[in-house]
Amino acid sequence: MGVNLHSVNLPDSIPVQPLLIILEAEAAAAFDKLTRSNRDSLLVAQHRHAWPNIFRKSRFIPAVEYIQANRLRKILSDQINRLFKEFDVIIAPTFGGNQLLTTNLTGHPCVVVPNGFDDQGHPTSISFLGNLYEEGKILEMADAFQKATIHDEQHPQYFKE
Repeated sequence: MGVNLHSVNLPDSIPVQPLLIILEAEAAAAFDKLTRSNRDSLLVAQHRHAWPNIFRKSRFIPAVEYIQANRLRKILSDQINRLFKEFDVIIAPTFGGNQLLTTNLTGHPCVVVPNGFDDQGHPTSISFLGNLYEEGKILEMADAFQKATIHDEQHPQYFKE
């Protein structure tokens, strides 16, 4: 496809998983009216890790912890910005790493497209990560990938017509 591939790792000096409280708090703020009206109980998924319960528990995140996490978020954003000075697009598996959480925290664009199925027949996907304000590059890469493969035309067994 005319690309030069290089192996790269996202910076790991900042523990990204503890910064999840930022995403959870921001999501809870976005859906605050739903939670405070108790209409979140109407949502189907109510298990421990379902969004309604994340919205509810996020009301108890201490402000100090949220601010400290955002200080680390700034350092993480700076590290990711430095990394993207070297690359136009970073290709990564969608799951199995912290790339989606990282891009959610730093604001870097990410597009996810199908790339086949696992051994159990579950759909899998690949992520194209890009630099701030350079969504066009990842969209072009994702489009080229989909034109070069048939993954976007395949459907799980129970979704076939």
